Amino acid sequence: MGMLDGLLGNASEADLGTVSKDLELILADNERVEKAFKLIRDLIVFTDKRLLLIDKQGMTGKKVEYHSIPYRSVTHFSVETAGTFDLDAELKIWISSTAAPVAKTFKKDKNIYDVQKALASYVLK
Repeated sequence: MGMLDGLLGNASEADLGTVSKDLELILADNERVEKAFKLIRDLIVFTDKRLLLIDKQGMTGKKVEYHSIPYRSVTHFSVETAGTFDLDAELKIWISSTAAPVAKTFKKDKNIYDVQKALASYVLK
């Protein structure tokens, strides 16, 4: 897994030191990044306190949306795997008080299972 995987839309694990440094203005005091996945330009970050979905927008990626989800707010989630003709896999996360799920699309890729496993371990604590 490397830069090529990220460019192709495959999730790859991101370097925790780099992610922590990039998020130093976003993270709360004593909050630490424990796992992070890069998906093209976006990130899925698991901290010891919450899930962060980071969406870099625009051509330059300078505009960034940080979606913070406390683990206790996740009511359920699902994984739809890629098929023979449908090459995309999808992770959906339902958050309390919202009707529509947050969805992230992955290319045909086994790392969606790693992201799902991490989400399950944090939500089920």
